Amino acid sequence: MKKIMIVFGTRPEAIKMCPLVRELSRYEEFRVICCVTGQHRQMLDQVLEAFRVRVDYDLNIMQARQTLFDVTCRVLTGMEEVLEKERPDLVLVHGDTTTTFAAALAAFYLQIPVGHVEAGLRTYNLSAPFPEEFNRQGVGIVARYHFAPTQTARDNLLREGKNAEGVFVTGNTVIDALKTTVREEYAHPVLDWAADSRLILLTAHRRENLGAPLFRIFEGIRRTLDEVPDIKIVYPIHMNPVVRDTASQVFAGCDRLRLIKPLDVLDFHNFMSRAYMILTDSGGIQEEAPALGKPVLVLRDTTERPEGVAAGTLKLVGTDSDTIHREFLKLLTDPEAYHSMSVAVNPYGDGTACRQIAEILLRELRAQR
Repeated sequence: MKKIMIVFGTRPEAIKMCPLVRELSRYEEFRVICCVTGQHRQMLDQVLEAFRVRVDYDLNIMQARQTLFDVTCRVLTGMEEVLEKERPDLVLVHGDTTTTFAAALAAFYLQIPVGHVEAGLRTYNLSAPFPEEFNRQGVGIVARYHFAPTQTARDNLLREGKNAEGVFVTGNTVIDALKTTVREEYAHPVLDWAADSRLILLTAHRRENLGAPLFRIFEGIRRTLDEVPDIKIVYPIHMNPVVRDTASQVFAGCDRLRLIKPLDVLDFHNFMSRAYMILTDSGGIQEEAPALGKPVLVLRDTTERPEGVAAGTLKLVGTDSDTIHREFLKLLTDPEAYHSMSVAVNPYGDGTACRQIAEILLRELRAQR
């Protein structure tokens, strides 16, 4: 039996790794150890509960006003103790968080093989997104197995000189997650509030957008909202006080935009499934929304998910208020433009990524034996 340790610490990671924990646990050839860092605390716990995943180790690192220095150091030292005790045959990490980078580095220091789920995403701009672009490139250097969600991601890895025998295209595990979270009978009071209008779902909180870019984003959205009477916007707002202050300033007095607390994964996925369209600066939503047939305006200048742009499910609109206003208004008033984005083929897989990863690991670890 091979011992596989799965490490994650934030809500987005948990959404994409919990289905993999459950899938790998079905195989008698694997002993799965789940380790969470608690980089996000409450939001992480909500996902664990939703997927009914049991945790073996919890580093519980989250502190008030934590910095990247705090997170990196606490994950690195915490993982040393856990890895020394368990000595797994493989450590699986996900994506591009500070937890991901520090956990992979800890495994590397102890010469434990690393598998990188959602590998190969790139902007090649270390400032956008920050620090995620560095984190994923850093993990790519030490990983033995690279589970790329798309052919484009695989091509990135091969251009960087990664061993082709260790790079696999599997689709994205977030599509697997949607199969279990979106429910036809779902109901929520906020959805009742928006039932007489087209629902627009907004998320915006990225570090590089804080300050003037976020103000411009909100300004473009507010202008559109004032001009189109049959829409309502729901904004599950981030806990960051800078985000909250900017939103309160720009959206003051707007009765067709509702600021709500961050949603757990089950609620958020069901809100997405009932939305008319989505405006976001998030990464994961760029993969989730197309699987639900929802057009996405990406409130960033770059994206590490160009497949969605090429497929027509995503459109980069940046942070300029005039551009956001124009493109938002177009999708609300041009049925053909909306339809072309809503029916575009989702490039991020068919919901079998977890099974593919499990079968690859089974084959690889058997070959080693």
